[in-house]
Amino acid sequence: MKPDSSNMERPMPDVAMRSLEQDQGTLDWVGMREIRLPVTIQDGTELSEVIGSVQMYVDLLDPKAKGIHMSRLYVLLDEAARSRTFSPTSIQIFLQEMLDSHSDVSSSAFIEISFERPLRRTALVTDHSGWGSYQARIRGLKRTAESIVELCFTVKYSSTCPASASLARQSIQEQFERDFHQSNTVEPKHVKQWLGSTGGIVATPHGQRSTADITVRLSEHLDSFPLTELINRVENSLATPVQTAVKREDEQEFALLNGQNAMFCEDASRRLKQTLDETPNLLDFLVRVEHFESLHAHNVASWVAKGVPGGLRADPKTT
Repeated sequence: MKPDSSNMERPMPDVAMRSLEQDQGTLDWVGMREIRLPVTIQDGTELSEVIGSVQMYVDLLDPKAKGIHMSRLYVLLDEAARSRTFSPTSIQIFLQEMLDSHSDVSSSAFIEISFERPLRRTALVTDHSGWGSYQARIRGLKRTAESIVELCFTVKYSSTCPASASLARQSIQEQFERDFHQSNTVEPKHVKQWLGSTGGIVATPHGQRSTADITVRLSEHLDSFPLTELINRVENSLATPVQTAVKREDEQEFALLNGQNAMFCEDASRRLKQTLDETPNLLDFLVRVEHFESLHAHNVASWVAKGVPGGLRADPKTT
């Protein structure tokens, strides 16, 4: 049963906005985290409807203000999620609405929307396909003299160790010499049979699942986020993204790609820097790759940024 409307009209105390008798200092950010709700993201020409986890904040500049209007921010977000599509342009409009709702106490606003982007991925050789899922985040920041829109996403891929591949080839060569050193001539059919045996291929290189975490800074005037385009560019650059539906033909092709694209984390970072340098409409970017070692108990990682003065920088303290 809904409450009596007459009760809704009576004055109610607002403790959060009560002025303090003495200055208590300002606060950098105040707001909410982990607000889960459906949102629509403009991803290129496609609308992507996802479940977002949102954090949103404003600063608190009035040292005598006890707090902010949390409910105002929540209502703004709920209305925006129901009525609009999020793009770089609409993110900046929404940040201004956050500031307008707290114009008496705030001058900065921040929002981050985290979500999973599902994409249909085809198999390497066969006609099969399956769903890939990509962790992504959209960030917006608005201050008096600064407006920032960033897109972050993660791509998983396979990385074969070049050192291990080289050592495996050496072991195979040595085994070949042991098995055929007494033969004056070696018939191709015997070599083929030897190459297909476990006694011949005595060593294989180790590989590991790996991740590339990428942050790109975009113009606030763009009418869409280039998420799928960037994911495709990154996967094409690395050449060995993880697969969905896999039959034997696809697995064999994946093995070939790994053999032809052995890479240390440094190699992967350099590939991605070149790819992003060649991608239009990116104001800045930061790449962090991590290889989850199968040889060692530790992981290896590498960072690289575009190199814009005053722009994004790798900070191991935050990763």
